[in-house]
Amino acid sequence: MIWGGEFGRTPFVQGDITNRKAHGRDHHTRAFTMWMAGGGVKPGHIHGSSDEFAFHVAEDPVHVRDLQATLLHLCGIDHERFTYHHQGLDFKLTGVEPASVVKQILA
Repeated sequence: MIWGGEFGRTPFVQGDITNRKAHGRDHHTRAFTMWMAGGGVKPGHIHGSSDEFAFHVAEDPVHVRDLQATLLHLCGIDHERFTYHHQGLDFKLTGVEPASVVKQILA
């Protein structure tokens, strides 16, 4: 089971805080939360941390392509070999840059 996304929310409110319809928190790609359970994930493991304001990753960053490689691995798919053909080119779900399985979270 996976709950989360590839972005979080800014740790501060933006806009006019006196107007409920004109303030909020924007997308924040520098730090995000992901909850995973079962399917080969190590129980109770906390991977990485953010700074005191939840603004930047402070420890053990995971790039989205590494997250994708890990999820594919947990599904029994080798991310290096899994490609799809589109407009005459072969593509990988993890992109063209190197991706690694995050082995620390595996059971």
